[in-house]
Amino acid sequence: MTDVRLRHGRVSLALSFFVQGVTFALLVTRIPAIQDRYGVSDGLLPVFLAAVPVLAGVGSVLTEKLVARVRPGAVLRWAQPVVLLALLGVGAGDRTWQLGFALGAFGLAVGALDASMNMLGVSLQRAYGHSIMLGFHAAFSLGGIVGASLAWVGAHWDLALVVSYLPVVVVLSPAALLGSRWYVDDEKAGQETGGPGAGRPVAFKLLLPLCLVMTFAYIGDSTVSNWSAKYLHDVLGSSEELATVPYNAYMVTTLLGRAVGDPGVRRFGPVAVVRCGSLLAAAGFAVVALAAGAWVGILGFTMLGLGLCVIVPQTFAAAGRLFPEGSDVAVARLNIFNYVGFLVGSPLVGALGDAWSYRGAMLVPMVMVLVTLVYARSFGAEPGRYGGGHERPRTVDVG
Repeated sequence: MTDVRLRHGRVSLALSFFVQGVTFALLVTRIPAIQDRYGVSDGLLPVFLAAVPVLAGVGSVLTEKLVARVRPGAVLRWAQPVVLLALLGVGAGDRTWQLGFALGAFGLAVGALDASMNMLGVSLQRAYGHSIMLGFHAAFSLGGIVGASLAWVGAHWDLALVVSYLPVVVVLSPAALLGSRWYVDDEKAGQETGGPGAGRPVAFKLLLPLCLVMTFAYIGDSTVSNWSAKYLHDVLGSSEELATVPYNAYMVTTLLGRAVGDPGVRRFGPVAVVRCGSLLAAAGFAVVALAAGAWVGILGFTMLGLGLCVIVPQTFAAAGRLFPEGSDVAVARLNIFNYVGFLVGSPLVGALGDAWSYRGAMLVPMVMVLVTLVYARSFGAEPGRYGGGHERPRTVDVG
């Protein structure tokens, strides 16, 4: 496989992560406008929102079966336009059943998209011989910032949802399809023979520690995305404008942490990076829980971004290392727990906040993130490193 082909494959996959970040942000940041457009009640809204990750989990399961017949690149190539068209459908409809259909299609396609993107990322990382997964997730974070900014423009100018979404779909759909021509997606890209893990079936018992870590990481992430503004405003007494800052700070530090994370993994190894990220994230939750004022709370959420950002990409990478010849199956199964964490996190913090206190509720995801330390060795388990010691390239560095 030529160095040029690997570079092209890396750029095209990063583009897919970026497009998905834009798309997802455009959906979740306009939920109030979607609710108003369709007249969805506050009681019914959680049902619609919960259906998306549930169906995404179904999509991930179906992708596990599908990649036994076709390559993950083919799944990704067609799932991404479906996600974009489903987003447009959310903006274009005006009846409740249309919203349900569009969100259903979005959820199923997102599950296939997330699973296949990370399958390709894991196999491409193996072809490179060193850590590049954090860079792909950095592209997703960048897309999220761009999507949230576009959503702000749409809300600021009071644009109809379809007017906000249509230009994005028109631009990004052909770009993603064109980029898919360069996916590195043949059998050789992800194969690694020999070693203790070669030919090992994907046993759930072996994958379980990574599933728990994935769940805990997304519980932490959903806590920030769903509760940071309310926490700053209601608990720390900030203004409504200042209450928007924590999530923005979290997104920016997530991007920065992922942008520089791969060199850290190459230098210190995935176990050390995950341990440091877990400790920093737990410290961030502690700062938030103990904050006396808004700016200290913002500092805590900023620390959370830097800590949590490394865990999810490294969890996918660890699954690929643990099952080198069954990485597609392992990634698809692990991806389900992304949605489990998303489903559990927000209701859990809300229930604890109402029954106890929101300060106390922040300590629960803190403890969950600390549990990651117990499983940190799973990120370096054999054949967890390319070669020996820290991750070292088996192939020439292609960028």
